[in-house]
Amino acid sequence: MTQEGRRTGRDETQEERADRMWGELIQEVRVAQTGVQILFGFLLTVVFQPKYATLAPTDQLIYIVTVVLGACATGALIGPVSLHRLVSGRRVKPQAVRIASRLTFVGLVLLLATMTSSLLLILRVATHNGYVPYLVTAVVVWYLVCWYGLPLWARRRHTGRSDD
Repeated sequence: MTQEGRRTGRDETQEERADRMWGELIQEVRVAQTGVQILFGFLLTVVFQPKYATLAPTDQLIYIVTVVLGACATGALIGPVSLHRLVSGRRVKPQAVRIASRLTFVGLVLLLATMTSSLLLILRVATHNGYVPYLVTAVVVWYLVCWYGLPLWARRRHTGRSDD
């Protein structure tokens, strides 16, 4: 694990690495779970508001799509917890970490779609202006930069680089 006398990585077993990665993943999922659960909870109340019946059919369709996306995002982001509980003690943690990581990524993509459609619906109802698609697009670009662009840039720039 050394290169020219310097440490180049962690000295951990596959199980230790899986334990560490699991802990990190669960911390990340907690943040996303909270956000998606709050958003989903608010979405569930909209249909029971008197104004819902007066929404245009297009806005009602956007709402339905948003609720379904929110439900799917919630499922994907809670999935790693259930996965861990069902496979705990079965000596499959490295595989469970990989599956949970993929499920979390899917959940984040679904959360992005949920937030996008929520923003679209809210701005359509609140403003009725033609600039709404441009504003939503700008926010989505911002999400993409923050959630994917910067992390991928950092991974590419700093992976495999020696810290001299």
